[in-house]
Amino acid sequence: MIENLTYSVLIIAIGIAFLAIKVIIRKNGTMSSMHIHDSQAMKDRGIHCVMDQDKEERARQRRVSEKLNKKTEENKENKENNK
Repeated sequence: MIENLTYSVLIIAIGIAFLAIKVIIRKNGTMSSMHIHDSQAMKDRGIHCVMDQDKEERARQRRVSEKLNKKTEENKENKENNK
């Protein structure tokens, strides 16, 4: 049990050491962003962040709803005028 715990802690410590070395060696001392909208390859493929996609879809749905409501109102007015 203690042996497994020791190996686990050792593996985690080695991983953290490698990450620290990577940060120290880099010019600005920071890791690159892993967010989708910061990746040029994803931009080239037209893939967006799910938050951006959701915002775009909500805006599109809002425009469609407004057009449908406008047409419905126009149809009601036309029916009333035809009576």
